Amino acid sequence: MTALSNKVFKIFSTTAFRLTAAAVIALVLAAAVLTGLLFRQTNSILTEQVLATLRAEAQLLRTDALGGGSPAIAAKIAALSRPDGPGLYFLTDSSGLKVAGNLNRLPPELEASPQGGVFRYNPGPTGGTSGIAAERLAVAIPVDVGGGNRLIIGRDIEEQRAFADAMKRTFLIGFGTLSLLGLIGGLAISRFTLNRLEQITSTSRSIMDGDMSRRVPLDGNGGELDGLAQNLNEMLDRIEGLMSGLREVSDNIAHDLKTPLNRLRNSAEAALRDSRGEAAYREGLERTIEKADDLIKTFNALLLIARLEAGPLQESLELFDLGALVDDVAELYMPAAEEDGFDLTVETDAGVDVMANRQLIGQAIANLIDNAIKYSRVSSATGAIRVTASRLGDAAVISVADRGPGISEADRQRVLKRFVRLEESRTKPGTGLGLSLVAAVARLHHGEIRLEDNHPGLKVDLILSERVVMQPTKGQRPGDTRALVAAK
Repeated sequence: MTALSNKVFKIFSTTAFRLTAAAVIALVLAAAVLTGLLFRQTNSILTEQVLATLRAEAQLLRTDALGGGSPAIAAKIAALSRPDGPGLYFLTDSSGLKVAGNLNRLPPELEASPQGGVFRYNPGPTGGTSGIAAERLAVAIPVDVGGGNRLIIGRDIEEQRAFADAMKRTFLIGFGTLSLLGLIGGLAISRFTLNRLEQITSTSRSIMDGDMSRRVPLDGNGGELDGLAQNLNEMLDRIEGLMSGLREVSDNIAHDLKTPLNRLRNSAEAALRDSRGEAAYREGLERTIEKADDLIKTFNALLLIARLEAGPLQESLELFDLGALVDDVAELYMPAAEEDGFDLTVETDAGVDVMANRQLIGQAIANLIDNAIKYSRVSSATGAIRVTASRLGDAAVISVADRGPGISEADRQRVLKRFVRLEESRTKPGTGLGLSLVAAVARLHHGEIRLEDNHPGLKVDLILSERVVMQPTKGQRPGDTRALVAAK
């Protein structure tokens, strides 16, 4: 019973139940006010109709009394006084004795109200006002017929009263049903919401206990809770990927940096043991400095990637021409490409303006060109490297294509991770961080990096999202940076 009571308490204490209950209460109150106004208006209309009928009849009877005197009005009342009719009449002479009518005496309610009003009567054979079980409701007004006579005319309003009672019963039944259905609906919604939240809570507890593979289940109905669960699952995928990457980076640092550090130590130790003395020491120190510089470059690349993955660098964004930047970076590598026998060609579109970090985009382009030169075949026939910058719909794409050995499709996602170097690349200098840096720059600018087959060779596309590409406005010349800034 304790577990059941706790669960019921949880359902009643949920926000969904409270919101549903509040909505039902507001609806019931609004319906009560509306029904009350409707009932009051209906009752007023019915009452006014009865009174209008009585006033019209009183005017006719007053006219008859003025024309024919007391005998005429007595005869008229006697003719109208039917035992089973809706009309009620009571006529007395100047001494107070009853002359005609289907009421045997003046109702007590009317004795206290000279202007008329509502009263109860018993529609018995004598038309009396005694009795309780068969009492009916009526309304009457006095009529001045002259000659010392007193006339009361009325109408039975029992049907109107029954209609009003029926409306009250319908109102109570309807509102009771509405409240019950609202309560049941609130319980159902609260139970459903509580079950979904318990699923999310259970999943989060399992994840906190170390099971990073757990995900929030989806109902597949596409509702708000499914959207929340989908976002949570995507966040968990991202967290799991970051944690896996952290473990992988730690392993790679231990593996890939251990060898350079050992070589650095062995180089220094060999210099100390060298019998040549000062010359050997100087040569050993120079080699140590070179190897230390390589290690510093590796750690700088790691720090830069970590900084990129930590979040956007809004303060460092600037508007620049992407094609001009690609031309500038490629120009720096042309002498190295010609020295190694490569044909480095550059094709860029004018007016591809982006709002991005110029230094990081330039570093990513430099890494791609450097990789293309490093791993391409040294041949005049197959040693061509092509660099392009152009629009891709509303986005922008930077492509670097070479004729080297390429990367198999199975390894294209793996090489984007830190310290990953394929076996055929182990003989080349490098840290395995070049493509990782490019991928981080792409993510920072809401873009992506794609590796494709160049038949032969490798083609790398760095795609910048339309969120950072400035679209030309009407009447603007391509490449007009000032107009873009003004439009922005």
